[in-house]
Amino acid sequence: MRFIAWRLLSVVLTLIAATLVIFVALNLAPGDPAAFMMGVSGDPQALAQLRAELGLDQPFWLRYVAWVGGLLTGDFGVSYTYRVPVADLILERMNVTLPLALMSMALSVLIAVPAAMFAAARRATAADAAVSGLAQIGLAIPNFWLAILLVFVFATSLRWFSAGGFPGWDEGAWPAFKALILPAIALALPQAAVLTRVTRGALIETMSEDYIRTARAKGLSERRTIRDHALRNAMIPVLTILGLQFTFLIAGGVIIENVFYLPGLGRLVFQAIAQRDLIVVQGVVVVLVLAAVAVTLVVDAAYAIADPRIRSAAR
Repeated sequence: MRFIAWRLLSVVLTLIAATLVIFVALNLAPGDPAAFMMGVSGDPQALAQLRAELGLDQPFWLRYVAWVGGLLTGDFGVSYTYRVPVADLILERMNVTLPLALMSMALSVLIAVPAAMFAAARRATAADAAVSGLAQIGLAIPNFWLAILLVFVFATSLRWFSAGGFPGWDEGAWPAFKALILPAIALALPQAAVLTRVTRGALIETMSEDYIRTARAKGLSERRTIRDHALRNAMIPVLTILGLQFTFLIAGGVIIENVFYLPGLGRLVFQAIAQRDLIVVQGVVVVLVLAAVAVTLVVDAAYAIADPRIRSAAR
């Protein structure tokens, strides 16, 4: 608990620093949201009135304090473009982004862990080389190219899936789940390649330890030795990669969401940047930072669960 408490303190400090960096970076960027909304032929008096309505005429520090104060109460402000609360926009888009990230992560783990165990048990054989080669190919393939290929094969040619769009969860769980299958595969396969290489390397390193030789001397099969003894002790680097990948899947799905026309967070922030809707960009980036530090905290707690040495060091 002491270990987690220190990590919580670091999370709070990280979020404070992140809000300042986000606000300064976005508000120093060239371009006036009010002028963008009014157009090139906007009346100066109407422009000044719109700036006052949006709060853009207030001093920089006052706008920052008001924005952070709103974040603490769950008020992310009102979108300049859509004229609806930013929090409602984010929650609506999270209904697509979060299930897509979870599906991609689950698929990545289901592919990578068995493949890594298979390769590690057959180190320096043709099977190991085949798994490593496939992982290398997965690393080299851009996910947007894979997404286009999946659309061409499974949507255009075979017509098993739609080429894009999202019907919404109100239309039923299966139609919504089916619309996320191809995007999840496009996101998961490159991540599975990374996870396979990391897990295989961690397993091979762990399998040279004395307790692994003891397990083998007791008559355990190679499969049980890897599953029951080596895998858990190789989890530290694997957990690190999983945390980084989950953050990427939430924040980095903008290209895939645009390929499949999914109304997720990535597409929302892309549209908000194009429309100079800074309040939406600020809100989305803060949510992504919060997700990143929350995942980091969960991974740190998982470290302490997986490795007793970390609990001892914390005490």
